This record gives sequence, C-alpha cells and structure tokens, in this order.
Amino acid sequence: MSDTIEQIKQQIADNKVLIYMKGSPKLPMCGFSAQAVQALMQCGHEFAYVDILQNPDIRAELPKYANWPTFPQLWVDGELLGGCDIILEMFQQGELQEALNESYGTQPE
Repeated sequence: MSDTIEQIKQQIADNKVLIYMKGSPKLPMCGFSAQAVQALMQCGHEFAYVDILQNPDIRAELPKYANWPTFPQLWVDGELLGGCDIILEMFQQGELQEALNESYGTQPE
C-alpha cells in the first residue's frame, strides 16, 4: 500500500470530523468547498481539514481510496459522509448537526 494511502488512513483515524477540500475554511478555493465548510461551521463543532491543492498526492489517491470521485469529501468517525450536495442536504434536514453531535457526544458550546 502506498505511503499516501497510509497518510490518508492516518488523517481519517486521527480526526473525528475531517473535510478534504480545495483551500482552507478561511479561504476556500472552490464554490463547493466554500458551501460545505459554511454548513460545517454553522453546526458549531470543530473540524479538521486537508487542503488538497497543497497535497497533490492526496488529491490523486483519495478518490480511489474513498471510491468517491469529487471534492470536498467529509469524513466523520472514519466514514465518508459524502460531498457538497450530500453535506448541504444533511445540513438542511438537520442530519449533519445530529451526526456531529453524535460524533462528539455533545452539543457545541
């Protein structure tokens, strides 16, 4: 298995909530990443991110590992929840907040 796949597995294992995105939460570099991060921030919990534009190996390997072709990708408790459309749909239905509350075992402060 490649070092990049091992790195991806470690990132997912080390972070309860992790989004692979283009850019950063403060400076997203695509509209889909911006929308996904906005929904995450409105939920109030902390989350980690990986800027795939700064990590071309991860950008190349993650779609194969995750069997999901696009970015952003939101991972919660080691499971891929989905991309921008799914994140926004879950947010609008209150399911994203529930998933994050369950992951952290608490409501955000």
